[in-house]
Amino acid sequence: MTNPIWTPSPERVAGSNMQRFLRAQAHRLEKPEYDALYRWSLDHNSEFWAAFWEFTGIRAMTPYRSVLTDPDRMPGARWFEGARLNYADNLLRPEHRGTALVFYSERGDRIEMSWDELRRDVAVLARALRSTGVGEGDRVAGLLPNRPEAVVAMLACASLGAVWSSCSPDFGAGAVLDRFGQIRPRVLFATDGYFYNGKTIDCRPTLARVAERIDSLEAVIVIGYVEPEPNLSAVPGARRYGDILAEGSGAEASGAEASGAEASGMRVAGAEASGMRVAGAEASGDRATRAHASGTEAFGTEAPGAKVPEYKALPFSQPLYIMYSSGTTGVPKCIVHGAGGTLIQHLKELQLHCDIKPGDAVFYFTTTGWMMWNWMVSALALGATLVLFDGSPFHPDPGVLWRIAERENLAVFGTSAKYLSALEKSGYRPAEHVRLARLASVLSTGSPLAPSSFDFVYKHIKDDLQLSSIAGGTDIIGCFISGNPMLPVYRGELQCSALGLAVDVFDDGGRPVRGQKGELVCTAPFPSMPVSFWNDSGDAMYRAAYFERFPGVWCHGDYVEMTPSGGFVFHGRSDAILNPGGVRIGTSEIYRIVENFEEIAEAIAVGQQWEGDVRVVLFVRLQPGHRLNDDLAERIRLAVRRDASPRHVPARTLETPDIPRTRSGKIVELAVRDVIHGREAVNADALANPEALEYFSNRAELAS
Repeated sequence: MTNPIWTPSPERVAGSNMQRFLRAQAHRLEKPEYDALYRWSLDHNSEFWAAFWEFTGIRAMTPYRSVLTDPDRMPGARWFEGARLNYADNLLRPEHRGTALVFYSERGDRIEMSWDELRRDVAVLARALRSTGVGEGDRVAGLLPNRPEAVVAMLACASLGAVWSSCSPDFGAGAVLDRFGQIRPRVLFATDGYFYNGKTIDCRPTLARVAERIDSLEAVIVIGYVEPEPNLSAVPGARRYGDILAEGSGAEASGAEASGAEASGMRVAGAEASGMRVAGAEASGDRATRAHASGTEAFGTEAPGAKVPEYKALPFSQPLYIMYSSGTTGVPKCIVHGAGGTLIQHLKELQLHCDIKPGDAVFYFTTTGWMMWNWMVSALALGATLVLFDGSPFHPDPGVLWRIAERENLAVFGTSAKYLSALEKSGYRPAEHVRLARLASVLSTGSPLAPSSFDFVYKHIKDDLQLSSIAGGTDIIGCFISGNPMLPVYRGELQCSALGLAVDVFDDGGRPVRGQKGELVCTAPFPSMPVSFWNDSGDAMYRAAYFERFPGVWCHGDYVEMTPSGGFVFHGRSDAILNPGGVRIGTSEIYRIVENFEEIAEAIAVGQQWEGDVRVVLFVRLQPGHRLNDDLAERIRLAVRRDASPRHVPARTLETPDIPRTRSGKIVELAVRDVIHGREAVNADALANPEALEYFSNRAELAS
């Protein structure tokens, strides 16, 4: 086993939430260490989840009768029967004081929202939704940027028992209709536009088309982002969000104008010379209202007369979210997630595996169309402050997110592996420009994090932090593999299996394997399994998606390897595995090598049917100022042969100006594989840049 790249200090381990939970369960464990805690969480699964419910203080109007019913049914097990609770009630706890949300736009605007303001706006908006007839089980959709209004609208729905579903506003009308058209929402929240990479994008044409095509809509509520009072004449039945809040708040709207952010009571800060707008003591990075060192709160008292939402008591399995599969292999599947399962899974990951404490400032670079938005929002239940951002992470320069990290004194910075790779190639080194005194964790997901990115984080961001490459997905709205503040970090590895999830690696015959690649599986039920797929008679699609490969076992579709440390190395999606000469190769094995070249921005590898076999074809997108020549192609081949194997060496290496990806940033090997074989890519509308597929069509180089 190699040496770790980072080891937590004894003080950090002792002060972690994971250690505190372990101490509380010490009488049940053979040894006071994580491996024993994890094994107990599997061998005594019901006892573990009950212990965590108590530890994290889940609020329920009615207690549960049993933790787990029918544990041998996979799927079909039932969790916490008898419990009645509300997801919004658990996030908007009355003891939370101070700042709940901070928002930055690409233009540098900064908006701050207190806990009292958040609870008040949720209460006002929930009453407005109730007055239109929205109630338990009704769908409400959001076509919104990562702004406070998205959080408010989702929590208002959850307080009523309605089901929330969101897309990022950069989705085209076709992609939105493929999703929302299936679930038939009664209400749609939307933005008039958004800003990206210095450009202003008007969403009203898309919104008008969506509103006309979804006949279930009874109300369209538009947030004025680009314009405080946008003209909505082209959108049937549209109303301004600010007007609805102002009407509901009446004279108690804190003297705010009845439009935009001011109507909600959010505080918009003044301009600063740096171009980022920061208010008062926040500019220095100080958080006078938080007692970080002791881990205690100093939030003050509830504002007199503050409005609070009313929370409907609902079953543990009450649908909360409808999420969507990528849609790259057909119309997106609508995945229904329950309120209780989402809540307890997220709290376990956020509190124990990510070590988030009250008052921590938590950031994730995400859109509302990626499950990491839903995951991040659950941190409100822990009394954390969410820092939201909308726009390009490289505009006006690569330091934009790191200046926010410094100003807001972030404890957790979450992002994608692709962002960290792009940041490294940009030449920007955060440690040279900003102070990150409170930063304790960097989280990465979306695709495997290359070993070189581990080096970059510890050398150029901060040398003492927990770098957690985490993995799970929309399917479980959480993580199978997670971080751990008690364990070391090994270069190129994900740290450990998440508590309470029976994670394993199977070979093609369904046998557990160690030290070799196989399928990531979970062999026992867990609370955040989907409640169902939408409009899936008899759960046929649900079972086919996860249980067809190994009956009674969840097969996740990732090609992985368990390491001697108990961590994991991810080799890519199973459906994108290359198979030259019958040898299975994960695409990430090639990307880790190729993307180390300074000339290469990113790459995509696919298998091409060739002379009765499969050959590896590599496409590379180069950094500005570079071209693919014979010398670079040969250096790539030699590096792949040296660091992987002769089977990994691409038969052809070709240049491409762009690579197709999903809207959450994942590259799409299947679409490219289809196109180079002359097949039409399924549901190209699901891609963020479908025009990129044109570069792979009818290429003469692929015929030789």
